[in-house]
Amino acid sequence: MGETAISRRPRRLSGAVRGAGILAVALTMAACNGGGGTGDNPSGSYGFPQVAQDDKAEITVWVDADRAGAVEAFKKANPAVPVKVVSYDGSANGSNSFRTKMQLFDRAGSGWPDVVFSTQNNDAAWASQKTGGKQAFAAVLGGGLVPKATLDGFTPGSLNPCTVEGKVYCLRNDLAQAVLWYNKTLLDRFGYAVPATWQDYQALGEKVAREHPGYIVGTVGDAWTPEVYFWASKCQANGITGPKSVTVSTGSTECKRAATMLDTLIKNGTTPNISVFTPEFVKKYAGKVLLMPGPAWYAGAIFNNPQSLNVPKGQLGVAAPPAWQGETAVTGNVGGGTWFISSHSKNLKAAATFAEFVTTADDYQVNVAPGYPAFAAAGDKWIKKQESSGYYATDLRPVVKAGTEIWDGWGSGIFSQEAIWAKTMTPAIAGGKSLVDLLPEWETAIKNQAQVNGYTVK
Repeated sequence: MGETAISRRPRRLSGAVRGAGILAVALTMAACNGGGGTGDNPSGSYGFPQVAQDDKAEITVWVDADRAGAVEAFKKANPAVPVKVVSYDGSANGSNSFRTKMQLFDRAGSGWPDVVFSTQNNDAAWASQKTGGKQAFAAVLGGGLVPKATLDGFTPGSLNPCTVEGKVYCLRNDLAQAVLWYNKTLLDRFGYAVPATWQDYQALGEKVAREHPGYIVGTVGDAWTPEVYFWASKCQANGITGPKSVTVSTGSTECKRAATMLDTLIKNGTTPNISVFTPEFVKKYAGKVLLMPGPAWYAGAIFNNPQSLNVPKGQLGVAAPPAWQGETAVTGNVGGGTWFISSHSKNLKAAATFAEFVTTADDYQVNVAPGYPAFAAAGDKWIKKQESSGYYATDLRPVVKAGTEIWDGWGSGIFSQEAIWAKTMTPAIAGGKSLVDLLPEWETAIKNQAQVNGYTVK
């Protein structure tokens, strides 16, 4: 993909999908930060109980393969800080390994790592809570452990998935806001304009089907389809309203309009039910993707990727997410990782230094990281670096703007919306069923999964 591509490692589906990768929204839930003092610091000066601290103690950091560069950049910049690296899957593909392993350490009373990276955006929902009467795994970051100036430097809204009842429990690595990617060369050749509204988008899809059959304007073959289309339509399929409370209403106008639009485009062939990460997709649609609503990381993951669509230099453009006519545009989020500091760490100072570095420092976020940084200053520099490559046909400011337009009505609960979609909706779409007709079935599946996880559903 190269450093000049907006990218994120393609997410693989394996029955269950990697949970909520999604840049999501503020959780309005009751937080438990460990309560009551224990150990060597009964008051918990940072807002949680702490063990005796040792500023020279080695810190253990858990990362997935894609974050190995972050650790190397930190070691180079901080050679005096001893770091032990443990590789794991990052809870990808819905494995839930982060939570499962921390529960084992809770039962054992030892073994917790000092810093953990997760590919999911919904981990604060459990990591901020006590388990088995013991303190929460995640350290409170806003009580002085991480400077307020640092927290304030993140793109507005980007720490929402990390925030539980006003307290910040993690730092965002990158954003994955959905934008409208398009092939400027093809649009100009066909005489088409970039759609500003979803109504325009549907009309263009219908026109493409008539005038240029075989070309496409999107896909519905991946489990994050609802995060791209339904989230941007303000569909209340995932309204997390409390620690164990969710509102689900897929029969609303906002849900039906997105489903109706997709039904039309699926039927006419311009929005196929094929995953963008399959050989079939590349074989059928290389050179024929006219438009593609999707996350920022699509640029490097599928467009500027020799193993995928391999769009030539100077053709790929990006536009703001479409708005529904008469409304202000909002967008969804597909992924973007998070960094947690353990409340059990014996070297909180070093753990905080590490977490701050990998989320804010130019040495990693600007010079190495493939995805759009959540930390605003790094994001600005990263955009300039990408634009200087000369690969893109337009400037990348729409990517920046979309990062502040993520709708806050789509929550970050413990359960995975992507896993529900993959199990319930994707096979039904493949069977020729209408999305409008499937909305009640989707609602039932969401309610059932929420209840399994202890949520009260409204």
